[in-house]
Formats: sequence, C-alpha cells, structure tokens
Amino acid sequence: MNLSDRALLVQLSISQWTARKYDKKATSEVATAFNTTKDAGRYNKALLPMNDYLDRVHKKTTHIRTKFYENTLPWGIEGTQMLPTNNYLNFMTEFRKEKGEWQYLVNDFANNYDQLRVDARRLLGGLYNDADYPSTQDIQRKFHIDMAVFPVPSTDFRVAIASDELSRIQEDVERRVKEAQSTAMKEVWTRLFDRVQHMAEKLADPKAIFRDSMVDNAREICALLPRLNFTDDPQLEAMRQDVEAKLIKHPDALRNDPDLRRDTAAEAKAIMDKMKSFMGVA
Repeated sequence: MNLSDRALLVQLSISQWTARKYDKKATSEVATAFNTTKDAGRYNKALLPMNDYLDRVHKKTTHIRTKFYENTLPWGIEGTQMLPTNNYLNFMTEFRKEKGEWQYLVNDFANNYDQLRVDARRLLGGLYNDADYPSTQDIQRKFHIDMAVFPVPSTDFRVAIASDELSRIQEDVERRVKEAQSTAMKEVWTRLFDRVQHMAEKLADPKAIFRDSMVDNAREICALLPRLNFTDDPQLEAMRQDVEAKLIKHPDALRNDPDLRRDTAAEAKAIMDKMKSFMGVA
C-alpha cells in the first residue's frame, strides 16, 4: 500500500485574541496587601469582563480543534495530522462551514468591540489601561484561521546529491512513513476500543449512571471509522460492525431494561476481548 495515495497531511492554524493581560501593578499591590512576594501569584486581568461575543468565538475555536483531531490521525510531528483521503471531502466540507461560522462570530465581536471597551472602562475602574487594547482597526488582525494541506512524503527524490546519501534519505523517509502509518492505525483501533470499554464498564454495574453521550459517542465513531480506516483493515471493520450491530441501543432502553443492559454489557466485554487479541493488549 502506498500511503501517499491513501492520506494527506493537514495543519490547522487558529490565532485569536484572549482579552487577558498580566498586570504587574495589580500583582505588586496584591503582594503588598497580603505581605507576600510578587512570586506568590500573578494577577491576570479580563480585559472585557461580562462579554459573550468573544466567549462565543473561543468556544467555536475549541469545537473546531476538537473536530480536527477527531477526524484526523497522528503523524508524529507536532501540529501535523494525517487525513485519510476517504475522509477528505466530508471533513473539508464541514471545516469550511465551521470556518464561515467562526468568521461570522469574529465579525460580530469586532462590530461590538468599541462598546465593549467602553463597558470595560466602567467595570474595571482603576485596572483599566487603554494601552492594553488593540485599536479598532487592528482587532480583526488578531484573528486568523487556516487549514494547510500537504502530500505524504515520498521516497521518490530527484535531487543532485551523492547516491549513497540519497539512499539513506529514502530509507529514513520510508521508515518514518511506516512508523507513522502503524501509529495512526493503532490510534484508530484505540478510539473504538475506548468507546467499547466505557460501555462495558458502565453497563456491567446496574447502579452506574450513564449519559446518552455514551451511546452517541459509540455511534459516531462507528460512522467515522470507515473513513479513518485508510489501510482497509478487515479485522477493524469487522469489530466496527459488531459494535454497531450489538451495542448501539437506545439509552433509555438500556436504563429501563435490566436484561438488555446485562446482555449488552456482556456483548461489549466479548468485543473488547476480541479487540485485545488483535491489538496485542493483555
């Protein structure tokens, strides 16, 4: 299998203004008031207190980052993830939609920024410092979102260097790609295993309380897995189908039917045991 035909590399870049600032003066005054040193703590001001506009941007950023890691697999370089080509269209379509929503929230914040600064001056009192705030013209530049896409490295190098050195480079690239492929597939197996384990543990205890998300998370990973299984691992697909067929029940049915709950817990345990044998887990 040629990994460069099955996957791409992606980097998500998001920058945003936090509206928080370390205040040396306030830190020093607090230290004096409590007869301690400035090293005992740091006073970080919320520059825009009682503000929902920026909070919505930050929450959307967290959501986008979460979806990014859910839909991609580790590559081995910080900030770079592997995106199986089978998941490219779904993921990028959703990302563009989320990016548009994020930009709308940023614009909404920027349109209200001047009034938020007026409110901050009133609410912060003596802690307010005009120098802490970007200008109205600059505030939009504090926000940026982008997704960079790259090919998986190939061993087909055409460079003018000594043949023995070129061979060493090709061997190193090939080794790193194989290691990344192995790590990524292990991650796919682990994601499914963790959902099954969680269900097995919760359902095995008749008194344990569980949320609907326990089943929803298992359903979501089953829907996503065919697009992440870039090696077309038949054993992984068989386990996914087992989970989908035997564990995805209505949460209320599992809560209200002790027999169904017990039987589903047993099914989850059996699937776990099968997965352990494939994963080499004791």
